[in-house]
Amino acid sequence: MIALLEARKAGLFVRDQWLPNIVAGVIVGVVAVPLSMAFAIASGARPEQGLYTAIVGGGLVSLFGGSRLQIAGPTGAFIAILAGITAKYGIDGLQVATLMAGAMLMLMGLGKLGGVIKFIPAPVIVGFTAGIAVIIFVGQWRDFLGLPKVAGEHFHEKLLHLIEVMPQAHAWTVGLALLSLLLVLYGQRLKPLARVPGPLIAMVVATVIQATLHLPGVATIGSAFGGIPVGLPAFHLPDLRLSQMIELIGPAFTIAMLGAIESLLSAVVADSMAGTRHDSNQELIGQGIANVVSPLFGGFAATGALARTATNIRNGATSPLAGVTHSVMLIAVLVALAPLASNIPLAALAAILFVVAWNMSELRHFTHIARRAPKADRAILIITFLLTVFADLVVAVNVGVILAILHFLSRMADVVGTQPLDAAALKNELDEHGMSALPDGVLVYAIEGPLFFGAVDRIEEGLLQARDDAQVVIVRLGRVPFADITGLQALEKIIVKLQQRKVRVMLCEATPRVLAKLRNAGVARARRTQLRADAGRLARDRVGCARNGAAGPGGGRRELHPNQRQVPADRDLSPGCRTAVASRAWRRGSIPDRGQEGTNTQPCISRRAERLINALVTVQLPSRSTATAPTISRPDGCPMRIFPSPPGRPRRLTRLPGIAEAAASEIAPVPVIA
Repeated sequence: MIALLEARKAGLFVRDQWLPNIVAGVIVGVVAVPLSMAFAIASGARPEQGLYTAIVGGGLVSLFGGSRLQIAGPTGAFIAILAGITAKYGIDGLQVATLMAGAMLMLMGLGKLGGVIKFIPAPVIVGFTAGIAVIIFVGQWRDFLGLPKVAGEHFHEKLLHLIEVMPQAHAWTVGLALLSLLLVLYGQRLKPLARVPGPLIAMVVATVIQATLHLPGVATIGSAFGGIPVGLPAFHLPDLRLSQMIELIGPAFTIAMLGAIESLLSAVVADSMAGTRHDSNQELIGQGIANVVSPLFGGFAATGALARTATNIRNGATSPLAGVTHSVMLIAVLVALAPLASNIPLAALAAILFVVAWNMSELRHFTHIARRAPKADRAILIITFLLTVFADLVVAVNVGVILAILHFLSRMADVVGTQPLDAAALKNELDEHGMSALPDGVLVYAIEGPLFFGAVDRIEEGLLQARDDAQVVIVRLGRVPFADITGLQALEKIIVKLQQRKVRVMLCEATPRVLAKLRNAGVARARRTQLRADAGRLARDRVGCARNGAAGPGGGRRELHPNQRQVPADRDLSPGCRTAVASRAWRRGSIPDRGQEGTNTQPCISRRAERLINALVTVQLPSRSTATAPTISRPDGCPMRIFPSPPGRPRRLTRLPGIAEAAASEIAPVPVIA
């Protein structure tokens, strides 16, 4: 419906646009006649049911889909799936599965899952498409060669039986099939027939020959199905038994997934050819409506047909009017020409499907990936292809996607690492503070890559190798795009282990997304518990020294000014800072009397080192908007953000949330630009 409304807004329904769209619709309708019947027969249905599917599905997708130019109907990609469903559950089971698949497609569209299809990698799509092409090709040997019916449930069984009966090929059928194949491939090279689709040429010529000569032993639609009934289909509600519907959940989901993939791929190609943009979610809704209604009028599964959509665009279509005209053309053919269909040879339809299978295989693309792609992608391609042919399409797609995900996770874990930063990497910060090297006991690391479950070992290996004499470990998170709970828990364990070694840990550059995950992970509560336990020791160890563990002096959230951190005793602090520290520590009963001897066992960090550490975890951002307002530090070390004010009014300072609530260590609330 969105495509219909957009076409109307764009003025594509004015009279000047009628003729090209009607002409394109008529041509596509003519092309769809042989294809629809061939796909229906190959799927185990009657030929007229393919026409019903093209009429109902094509019209509804044009009206309610998300692409202006999409032409829907039965397709070759469905043959392997639908034939198996028909063989096991009958045509009624196929229609029930189609109706269920339509409901699933509508739910996918309403759930905004149209973009999920893009996460299926190319080797998987090419692999199962080539596998379907092989199944179609081998499945048409019987009609192409005039062979007797063979038994066998699996592909390899049917293939072996077909090879066994190959000597029984029927000469007249083979001759007519070869002529049809040549006409499909080269019929348009004849000047009088340059504008006529090759499949239509082949079907008409083969039908005329059979109707005139009555070649003995040649199977036709009349001999196999009793002809095509004249008129439109009547409304028919399939048998919706709960037990059968439960059995058909798997096949219905397969139809829905393949239909979504095929229709969205076709819509993407249509956009590239016509310069339009489709709505993937609305397209799924339109496909769902078509598949719900089609079985009610004798049809079966429909999806976007790439070849017919491309033909529609090449012949001048610009709006959904062409798709509706295509359905009207099929109705006219069904009503007026149905009696003539009895003489259509099945060999001609098999020849058409041979060409369809060849085009589907994309042999050049397949061989290019098999020869030039990385080894893992080649393996995924071959495995998906073989599983499609010899096992099942659902198994093939699931295994292919899972293998692709595992390979991706493995490669992502390989690129994640913890890089130690030396003086060369921190040259700007060191030069600013007049230093040529990092102070003793200060280590700076940068985690590069996502902090997720697959990279935990590499991150632990890097951070836990800090030297035994380390006093401060700064971890830069600016290149961590996201983190999961496994990575966050591993980071917390690393911090706890470093804190047990009396190492002060500082995290900086965390993006808002990662910072929010650090808060939501709940590690802050564990940190505050540990702070209260360490408060007395920190006070007795002369709180002016570098903090051991994660807290500020006495466990508070406020940071002392860099110039005040390294002083050796409480009396050297400024009165305000000394009072704040003392009041917090006295409430915990942890500060000794003045007469007691202090236990200053931890080495203090120099003033210059403290300034450098502060610079490494704090940066002023350029003022571009309120969201990126510059941040400064007050004398007590608490970050402040400057928000732009209207002209003539002073700027106001807003205090940022306390860092102690964010994670299991000290986190700079603003990103550090390295």
